Amino acid sequence: MSERYFLTTAIDYVNGRPHLGHAYEKILADVLNRYHLSLGQDSFFLTGLDEHGQKVQQSAQAQNIPPQQFCDEMAVHFQTLWKRLHIHPNRFVRTTENNHKEVVRKFLQKLHDQGEIYFKEHEGLYSVRQEQFVTEKEMVNGQWPEIFGEVVKTVEPNYFFKLSSYQDWLRTYLQEHPEWIMPSFRRNEILAALERPLGDLCISRPKSRLSWGIPLPFDEEYVTYVWFDALINYVSFAYYDTPEDRWPADLHIIGKDILIPAHGVYWPIILRALGLTQPRQFLVHGWWLNRGAKISKSVGNTIDPIPYIEKCGADAFRYFLMREMALGQDADFTDDKFIQRYQSDLSKGLGNLVQRSLSMLHRYRQGIVPPIHESCLTDLEKDLQTENVTTNYQSFMDKFEIHHALGAVWTYIQRTDQYVEQTAPWKLAKDPAQSTRLDTVLGHLIESIRRISVLIDAVLPQTSLQIRAQLGLATEPLRLSAASFGNTLTGQVTLAPTALFPRIEELD
Repeated sequence: MSERYFLTTAIDYVNGRPHLGHAYEKILADVLNRYHLSLGQDSFFLTGLDEHGQKVQQSAQAQNIPPQQFCDEMAVHFQTLWKRLHIHPNRFVRTTENNHKEVVRKFLQKLHDQGEIYFKEHEGLYSVRQEQFVTEKEMVNGQWPEIFGEVVKTVEPNYFFKLSSYQDWLRTYLQEHPEWIMPSFRRNEILAALERPLGDLCISRPKSRLSWGIPLPFDEEYVTYVWFDALINYVSFAYYDTPEDRWPADLHIIGKDILIPAHGVYWPIILRALGLTQPRQFLVHGWWLNRGAKISKSVGNTIDPIPYIEKCGADAFRYFLMREMALGQDADFTDDKFIQRYQSDLSKGLGNLVQRSLSMLHRYRQGIVPPIHESCLTDLEKDLQTENVTTNYQSFMDKFEIHHALGAVWTYIQRTDQYVEQTAPWKLAKDPAQSTRLDTVLGHLIESIRRISVLIDAVLPQTSLQIRAQLGLATEPLRLSAASFGNTLTGQVTLAPTALFPRIEELD
C-alpha cells in the first residue's frame, strides 16, 4: 500500500447555490479521504470551484456587480455548507486564483508551441448551458437533451485543439486499462462514444462575446474555453502548492453527466498532449433523483441540505446519502426514505444500543467498565469477538461499495443489540451469584461499542466523537486497526449517556 493517496472531485460551477448533488459528491470524497487516513496513509483531498465562463458573466451582469464579486459571494455558500457537513478538503481550488491562471496559460502555450492548437473560422451549434459546441448527432429523437439547454447557431473564428488525432490512443488506453473507469460499464460508454469520429475541440471564445475567462497567452483577444480551464485545476495546484508532489491523482471522482466528453475524452487527451500522467482511476457516480426525476436547477426540484442538517444533524444526512446510493447507480431522495433510515438505523439502531448499554453500565457498575472474564465467555461472545466485520468493511470500502460497508457495520450493530436481549443484563443484576457474568456482558458490550465508533468514523465523524467522549476515550484520529476486539477498557470511567439521534417523527 502506498504511503500517499490523492483524490479529487469535480469542481462545482458557481452559477448556483450548492444542492444535494454537490453535497453527495463531496461527502463521498470526504468519506474516502477519512478512510485512507484511517489506514495510515497521507491522504490528500482536493476540491473547489469553477468560476469562469459565460453563465457566470451573465449572472454577474444581471446583479450589476463585477464577476469576481459574484464568485466571491457564491464561494461562501459552498465553503459554509462543506463546514456544516464536516467535509474537510486539504485544498479548496478556485479557478480565479492567479496561480491557477498562470498554469493554464503555461499549458496553453506549450500546446500551441507543439503545434497542437490552430486557428480557423467555425460555424456550428452552441449549447449556452454547457458552454460548448455540439453536433446534431447528440440530439435524441430530434430534440436536444435537457442538459444542453438552449442551442444556437454560431459563426466565429476560434482556436482549436487537435483532439481528433488522439482518438486511437484513447481507445487503446481504455482497452488496456479495464479498471481505469469504475464502474466498468461507464468505460464501455466511452468506448462506444469513440466509435464515432472525434472532432477537434474549440478551446477559445472571443473577448467580444465573453470577457470573463483566462486570456490565451498567444492571443489576448481570446479567452480559453471554460472546460479546458476547469479541467486543469486537478493538476495546477501541484505546480504551485507542492511541485510534482501529488499528481497523478489516485482517484478522480465525478458524476456521470460530465464523464462524456469532458472527463472521459477531453481530459485524458489534454494530459496526453501535455506529457502528463493519467489519473490512476476514475470513480463515476450516478444521479440523485427527486421522486424519480433528475435533480436539476433548471427543472426547479433541487434539494437544499441545510434543513436536513438543522433538523437531524450533519451525520444523519451523510449516512443517508452514503447508505442509499450504490456504486455508479442512481438513487432516489424522499423525506419518507430519509426519516425511515433515520429512525430505524440511527435512532432505534445505533443510538438506542449506545444509550441502553451505557445506561446499564451506570446503573449496575457506576459507569466504570468491568473486566471481561475469560472463564465466563460463552460461544456467543467468542463468535462476536471473532466477527469479521472489520475485514468485510475494509473489503467493501476498497471497492468503493460504501453502502455495503455500512451494511456490514449495521449487521454487527444488530447482532450486538441481539446480544443484549440474549444475555439480559437486567436479569443477571438481580442475582449476586452472576456478578462475574454481568461484568463480562457489560465489558463486552462497551468494547463492541468502542469498535463501532471506529468503524463509523469515516461516514459519521461527529457521532464517532460523541461515542468516544461518552466512553471517556481520547478523540485523536482513529486507525482502522483499532476496530479489532480487545479487552483494554477495564477500569475506564464513562460519562452518563446522552441521546445520539433523538427520535423525529417528521421533517416539517
